[in-house]
Amino acid sequence: MPAADPISPAPAPARDLAARLWTTAISRLGSMRHDLAGAWGHRAVRRGTYGSLLLFGGSLTPAYLPQNSPWWEPIRLLGLDNATASLVGTALVVLGVALLVEAWFRLRPSVYHDIKHWPITFWWSLPLLFAPPIFSHDAYGYAALGWLMRSGMNPYEVPIAALPGAFADQFSWMWRYNTAMYPPLSLEMFHGMVILAGNNPYLSAVAMRIPAVVGVALITHYLPRIAQRMGADIQLTAWFSAINPLVIIDLVGGAHNDSLMMGLVVWALWLTLNGKVWPAAITVGVAACIKQPAILAFYPVALIGHPWESLRWRDTWSAMRRLVGVLVIAVTTFALISLATGLGFGWVWAADVPGQVVTLAPFTLVGAGLRLAFEAMGLPVVGEVVMQVLRWIGLGLTAVAIGWLGLTVGRRKPITFLSWSYLIFAFGGIALNSWYLTWGGLLLPLTRPSRRIIGTAVTITTVLLAYGAGNLAWRNDAVALGFAALALMLVLLYRHRQEHKAHVAHLSAQQEEQ
Repeated sequence: MPAADPISPAPAPARDLAARLWTTAISRLGSMRHDLAGAWGHRAVRRGTYGSLLLFGGSLTPAYLPQNSPWWEPIRLLGLDNATASLVGTALVVLGVALLVEAWFRLRPSVYHDIKHWPITFWWSLPLLFAPPIFSHDAYGYAALGWLMRSGMNPYEVPIAALPGAFADQFSWMWRYNTAMYPPLSLEMFHGMVILAGNNPYLSAVAMRIPAVVGVALITHYLPRIAQRMGADIQLTAWFSAINPLVIIDLVGGAHNDSLMMGLVVWALWLTLNGKVWPAAITVGVAACIKQPAILAFYPVALIGHPWESLRWRDTWSAMRRLVGVLVIAVTTFALISLATGLGFGWVWAADVPGQVVTLAPFTLVGAGLRLAFEAMGLPVVGEVVMQVLRWIGLGLTAVAIGWLGLTVGRRKPITFLSWSYLIFAFGGIALNSWYLTWGGLLLPLTRPSRRIIGTAVTITTVLLAYGAGNLAWRNDAVALGFAALALMLVLLYRHRQEHKAHVAHLSAQQEEQ
């Protein structure tokens, strides 16, 4: 029997390629470690990380923890299941949010120039990766929907309440009797996270941070690069979009699927800027299968690099061909994924579910106030009709405003159209949560905004963070701490605005001297 051939060494080109890849990987890891250490050496970065740690501690309170959470066993063992502990937890959240906001303000002049932005996002997000979902119970709902699918049920046909047990018990009773409003790819993602977590209810909810972190990574990596390619303010983009406390708390801490939606939208914009329009259109369709508002990104994907110069026939025909082409690809991608999952389009029948509670949406707030007034007059039916009419008026005005933007500003500034349209959609819709404002807010620095607009955006961000802390205080019967949170945030905001004005004046003086 002939002897076996000796194992031949790998060809020289293959060995060289492997060696180069290994060297590059080691170099990249060394560079990342250096960046992380450099960021940690900055006092404001550490302060923000301590704020996230306090948020972790404060999340272990009745306002966030379902009654079947595994955290209750050690909490009760330590005798922390009482009103005093809830009060302390609320104080920790208020202080944690304040530290994050103050650190964010402190880093405004130095981020990107002196400190890279991505290590800051890393350090601030790290403590929250292991915390219970914070400022929202949506992640528990994601897990319950995933469990429905794991059990062979279609969440578009049956509500969470159809499958009682640990998964359903984690989620707020208010939403258990509604069918799913999320598109099919989101539901498949929830299903996958439940499998990954070994069918454990709590770990399934925490696992929803995996796609959320992927979204934040895409946002952090590509947004400043898009700003550089467009000639926008890279430093402002890194500061306002990549290390914004709303991104850290709502997208990472809350584990919302908005994070992956926006990450894919940002990636689609990057692909478009690199001339890859059709892959970008497909990416928009995939993003819409995570959350429906992503479909609006078809507009900039079609017009970036090919502006709609005028309303003359020739320019309009050329623009319309591109817009229709990109929209058809995005919608087809959405439809094919929906059909491939076997789930269909049942989310349409649950589109009004977010409006079942009163949020910060302006038209809903006004409508709720009028409904209470009519109820006080003994006319509850009239009050309900008035509220619904106001909501439809808001949706109608939103559609008109977005259409007007598309025909005016958006023709030459398509990313400005997307940013403003998302903000209009958030404020004009039937429900408004703080994470909805990250859609348009993340893109706002790309629109070359004025100082007044950015100042307003910073103010709204701060108020929303104060509202989140105040909402926790209300849930934990510590309303006074909620007012304290608002007052503290306003003080920090005022101080930041004064310091930023002084910084801008100093830079202007230096430029004049040169």
